[in-house]
Amino acid sequence: MPDCLVIFDCDGVLVDSETLSAQVMRAMAAEAGLTVAREDALPLIRGRKVAEWVAELGEGLGRPLPDTFIPEFRRRTAVAFAAELRAVPNVEQVLRALALPFCTASSAPAEKVRLTLGLTGLLPYFEGRIYSAYDVGAWKPDPGLFRHAAADMGVAPERCAVVEDSLVGVQAGVAAGMTVFGYAPPGSGTDGPLRDAGALTFASMERLPALLDAWHARATARRTGGGRRAAS
Repeated sequence: MPDCLVIFDCDGVLVDSETLSAQVMRAMAAEAGLTVAREDALPLIRGRKVAEWVAELGEGLGRPLPDTFIPEFRRRTAVAFAAELRAVPNVEQVLRALALPFCTASSAPAEKVRLTLGLTGLLPYFEGRIYSAYDVGAWKPDPGLFRHAAADMGVAPERCAVVEDSLVGVQAGVAAGMTVFGYAPPGSGTDGPLRDAGALTFASMERLPALLDAWHARATARRTGGGRRAAS
């Protein structure tokens, strides 16, 4: 069984998709008659189940959005991703050098995760280790997705580290009993909220390897020390 496990969120942590998704959402909301301010768009969708924020748009509009809204949103974002999607800066270097086992657990459908990872060249790092909320019926901040990923990978929750960029993701990781690292790039405005929710925050993927190394060393020391005490 693996010693420890790193669980990466996908959107906003591995692939820089959320800004593109927010642009598509704003355009489609405007077409339906609802103006969403640019500064409100990303917080509305970050880390959340699409059906939830679509329902909120309908509340703001005063009527439900049509059933075609979500399929059209997915179609338009796929077009935008094909043209503009990039990996989060420096994340591939992190994955290439990471000695610990890792996987991804996302609130998005598995086919979207595979699409975005494929477009950015990151899919080979995660083949066979992609977990979707749609497959387990548990969306963040529910901890069920992270717990399922840990169980499937054979690692206890307390030996898992989660890398997240959303408030609901941090809440899910904390509720699952895992250590959470909150990616809060400059200008995102998320550092304070993620830290308040229980994450150890960092502003650049270049810092993540050292943070994970220190976490793994502490986890190993606790386990080794506990074993000695039990044997004495």
